[in-house]
Amino acid sequence: MIKIFGNFIEKSDEDEGNLVIGFSPNSIPIRQRWRNNGLSADFLADYIISFFPQDKNDSVALNKQSEVRGIVSYIANELLENAMKFSDINSPSPISIQLQLYNDNIKFFVTNSMLEQSVTGFQSYIQKLLKSDTQTLYINQLEYNAEHENKTESGLGLLTMINDYMANIGWKFEITNRETIVTTTVQFSI
Repeated sequence: MIKIFGNFIEKSDEDEGNLVIGFSPNSIPIRQRWRNNGLSADFLADYIISFFPQDKNDSVALNKQSEVRGIVSYIANELLENAMKFSDINSPSPISIQLQLYNDNIKFFVTNSMLEQSVTGFQSYIQKLLKSDTQTLYINQLEYNAEHENKTESGLGLLTMINDYMANIGWKFEITNRETIVTTTVQFSI
């Protein structure tokens, strides 16, 4: 069974730059993987900006490179953290992140398995996210986080992507009798 939420986009073979990185969900403890998310996100960002003009005398191009690098690094890090955090470590399916670069946008595709007991709650959150004003949700989440200082998850990643980067986000859940695979897609204009 397949369920689609939000602005899910299918992968395309037509792109200017394409990079896929895969991780085994059970190869190393999550704490060690967590430290590598930032490195992987920065690597993806550096890869993408290599396709941009490299004129050191063009301040507009340099600013654009810096802006895109920051956005790619932030989104990739958030997506990897969520995929690592919510993956089923007993699944044989890898966690993967793929970037596709086009003339006017960048697309992310992150795929991971998910624990069966987490699927319904996550889908409910997605529906709330899609039906609500994301600015209001963001402010409410900030207030909640301030009241619950010991909380380890901020809940701000997806909201920041939508509010700050005008990202279009979608999800595809592929539910089989063996496991649930979720693919999260994020697209933003450059």
